[in-house]
Amino acid sequence: MDYMKDIREISDEQAVILWQASRLSLSGKYEKAPEILSVKGSVIGTLGNFSASIGKAKSKKTFNVSAIVAAALKNGTVLRYAAELPEAKRKVLYVDTEQSPHHCLNVMERIMRMAGLPDDRDNENLEFLALRKYTPEQRIRIVEQAIYHTPNLGMVVIDGIRDMVYDINSPGESTRIISKLMQWTDDRQIHIHTILHQNKGDENARGHIGTELNNKAESVLLVEKDKSNGDISKVSAMHIRAMDFEPFAFRINERALPELMEDYQTEAKAPGRPQGERFDACKDISEQQHRIALEAAFSLQDEYGYKELSKALKESYALVGVPLSDNKLVKLITVLKNKRMIVQENGRKYRYEPDFHY
Repeated sequence: MDYMKDIREISDEQAVILWQASRLSLSGKYEKAPEILSVKGSVIGTLGNFSASIGKAKSKKTFNVSAIVAAALKNGTVLRYAAELPEAKRKVLYVDTEQSPHHCLNVMERIMRMAGLPDDRDNENLEFLALRKYTPEQRIRIVEQAIYHTPNLGMVVIDGIRDMVYDINSPGESTRIISKLMQWTDDRQIHIHTILHQNKGDENARGHIGTELNNKAESVLLVEKDKSNGDISKVSAMHIRAMDFEPFAFRINERALPELMEDYQTEAKAPGRPQGERFDACKDISEQQHRIALEAAFSLQDEYGYKELSKALKESYALVGVPLSDNKLVKLITVLKNKRMIVQENGRKYRYEPDFHY
């Protein structure tokens, strides 16, 4: 199947027009993206950009996103999410790709109750699409039409971005759908929030599409079960361009609604890796250590084969206090590739990508 069939070549004349339209000038004035969603003053969502929530199965990602939508409908605060949408952009489009219409209705009712709005009749500011029965290609086309033809649209939630592609590990499909998110948000000056599962073995978002989300999203929220109490879900910023926020937690109350845990205390992390836990290149090595080590390694030469890379990384990470066994080195290189901190050229050589989002 041709996943890229909607890509069209453009003429030289069209390319020149787009080139001229894309030029910036120091004498020009460019508006800052309006901030519409925050957590305790930390901005996690602006118009013209997109964000994501990730988490393992049963971590209550949809409950968390329901709180975001409720805050947007209320134009106020729900859990720790504070929304402030402009008057002309108060409409929210919620797209569910996984659940049946019956279960989608439950989500709608939950959102309305959390927003303090009637749950027995439709609200003019919420449109909900149940797209489970369609193909990825059909879902993309449906969502695109809804985005471009819904008046006063300010926010879109795509619960199940994985179902917008056929192959979650396809670089071509992943690039295409992320490009669609960037196009839709820029053209319509809206904010899109997506949901994606995590890998079972680590904290990375699943597949190549997860890598692209990490690289391009303005914020990525991590929703995970509390280690000591599975009834509690914790929300933290896995990646955020703005100031980080203090993690918060919620549980599901007797009304089947997420309820903020006001007295929740996050675990104090001891320096280094917790005893008994497996090596994790994300948790156990700071962004600064990664950046210093990578810049040191790639200051010697621009690209490496795998064996050369392994040797260079082993030496450079030792300089920042991270000794690496052969097993740890393999895990490190996998993480660096997944997060596109290093990229592989022509399936052989590796080069450093300094503009990474950790």
